Order: sequence, then C-alpha cells, then structure tokens
Amino acid sequence: MSAWEESSTARVVPPARPRKLAKVPFVELADGRLQGVVSSGSDIERVYVSSVAAGDFAFACSTNNNRPCGGARGSFCNHIGALVTEAVLQYGAERVARYLRVETADDAAAIAGAMRATRPPAADRAAAAQVFSRFLRHLAYLELAPTTAPLPEMQWFPPTRAAVA
Repeated sequence: MSAWEESSTARVVPPARPRKLAKVPFVELADGRLQGVVSSGSDIERVYVSSVAAGDFAFACSTNNNRPCGGARGSFCNHIGALVTEAVLQYGAERVARYLRVETADDAAAIAGAMRATRPPAADRAAAAQVFSRFLRHLAYLELAPTTAPLPEMQWFPPTRAAVA
C-alpha cells in the first residue's frame, strides 16, 4: 500500500478553473447526480437546490423550503444551466460529462444541450433536503477558526503519525 493510501488525509483535486461562489455557492458530483445550491436572481434570501441524474438526466429544482422552481416545467431551468456551468468550472468538462454519461465533453453548453435533447423527465425533489444540509455543513466549516486541533466529527479518522513538537 502506498504512503498516501495509509494516511488519514484525502487528496483534494484542485478546481479546473477558479470560480465565483456568488451565483452557485455549492456544486458536487455525488449520489449519482450533479447537484448543488444556486442563488436566486430575484431574492437575495432565496436559494434553489438543483440536481441532474446521471444517465437519464432526470432533473429537479426547488427552493430551500421545497417549493418547486417555476422555470423547471418540462425542461431545464436557468438554475440547472448555471449548475452545469459551475460544475464544468469546478471539475472540468470531461469529468462532468463522464460522470453524467454524456457523449460530448466540449463545454458546459454542449453538455447541457446534449442532456436537453433527450427530453429528460422531472425527478423527485426528495434529495433536496440532503443536498441543502450538506451545503449548510460546508458553510459551518468555513466559520471555524483555523486550528491544528482535531475536529470532533472527524475523530473517526485513525491517526497516522505522532505530531512532532
């Protein structure tokens, strides 16, 4: 086993390109979906939780209090378009296309266009609560003061070596 496999730290893949977090503060490829949180263009206190499933491209978009998005009626709304664009910035077009199982990997517009062309179905919005909860957990980590002390919720990682004073 290599040294990095024995360590308790995870390798972090740097973003493909830097991105601004104001419009899409949270994006991830997880649970078989591209999912994330997208800011509302009209209300500063409202965010949308959007997702696109890998393979069949079933999509869902709703507010953080689980109200349906008015723009996601029969096709991708602008929130899902913004999510795809930011995912390509974060992970790169090739990785997003591979994860979602899209044939083209040119850019965000090509990926979204290929998915729209299949006329994907609307998905259940049940996963929105989990995605929003993960987003809030990430925000909580940003509020912590920098420290080298272990975080209680991360204690399940086994120690790899003793700290040298």
